[in-house]
Amino acid sequence: MRAEIDKSITEDAYNLVSSDRNSDYGHPLDDFSKTAKFWSVILDTEVTAAQVALCLSLVKYSRELNKPKRDNIVDAIGYLLTYDAVIHSE
Repeated sequence: MRAEIDKSITEDAYNLVSSDRNSDYGHPLDDFSKTAKFWSVILDTEVTAAQVALCLSLVKYSRELNKPKRDNIVDAIGYLLTYDAVIHSE
């Protein structure tokens, strides 16, 4: 077990969510609001953009439990960063 946090993981996550993603997919609030509408229909309950971001991060936790990979951690942090962007935009 490492005694210190690998700063490059958080930097990689930040770089992923602050780069071309907005030009490709729009702001996380817009992108996840669309996804929330789809999920709301399938789940027959209202889903918010913030919940989408949290659920997507949970997918990465599940994958990490199955097969640990650095990418899972980077993506989970990235989804939490997009969650932060969503809740501060709503």
